[in-house]
Amino acid sequence: MTKLRQEFARTVESVGNVDERLVVLVGDISHGILQEYAKSCTGRYFNVGICEPTIMNMAAGLNKVGLIPVVHTIAPFITERAYEQIKLDFGYQKLSVNIVSVGGSFDYAQLGCSHHCYTDVSLLSHLKRSHVFMPSGDGEFSKLFRDNYANGKINYFRLAEHKHGVPLEEDAIQTGKGIVVRTGFDVTVAVVGTQLRNAVTVSDELANDGISVEVIYFPTIKPFDQDALFQSVKKTRKLVVLEELSAHDGLYNLCIKATVEIDGVVYVQMAIDDFIHAYGSYAEICESIGLDAKTLSRNIVTIMSRKRKQ
Repeated sequence: MTKLRQEFARTVESVGNVDERLVVLVGDISHGILQEYAKSCTGRYFNVGICEPTIMNMAAGLNKVGLIPVVHTIAPFITERAYEQIKLDFGYQKLSVNIVSVGGSFDYAQLGCSHHCYTDVSLLSHLKRSHVFMPSGDGEFSKLFRDNYANGKINYFRLAEHKHGVPLEEDAIQTGKGIVVRTGFDVTVAVVGTQLRNAVTVSDELANDGISVEVIYFPTIKPFDQDALFQSVKKTRKLVVLEELSAHDGLYNLCIKATVEIDGVVYVQMAIDDFIHAYGSYAEICESIGLDAKTLSRNIVTIMSRKRKQ
């Protein structure tokens, strides 16, 4: 199965061969898969090393002279460590950049909590001119990158290490649009990232028990498709939010804002509440913190029995 990182490499090579403004800077990762880009786009590929604040400063300079920078490295180091440079160079000066990260949430579980990152989406969302994308399936990154790389914004593309594996129509992948993956009437599940796999699996299983689950997947976090969520929750009045992001400022907050005017909604949040200290595989970490299919199924059954607040 092709990794999203490989889709990223192929996409920037294709775009770079057409648009000579594109410049790729990396933080000592992905050299092998980016060799074709480096060869075909001579002089527009730089390994800056493990110097993330410097990478962002360099990207700002490149954009200042009319080039379109793409910065690529591990999520906690390019967002949390270099956030001051992103804020000052691109936020205050109104410059544009494409930040493409890997290793968000606990995708690098084997390397321990120093490589975890739950706050990146929140941090980048705080910048007024930012767009935030969470492509997690085939074709999503390519479509969203091509549509947005030259939009003059601060673009953050968070590449999932583990694909959700759910087929989606290419036409459905649009900036700022949610995708109704399963249609239902009893409960709405709002989901981002790899967790779409669990949402679809549980939705199909519960259909056999007479519970109709509507699943809405958001490849774009910002801008957020409030209308799609509003229409679904207005119908079901029950919402489960499933995300590998911080419980303190992520998809759940966006969903609350989108549905605050609907009376009697019952909510369940499934997110990352605190630092994860355990080691293990991706699946083991998911299970240990309750971001697995069994817990989602249990939460949906529970929410079905809860009375709405009047």
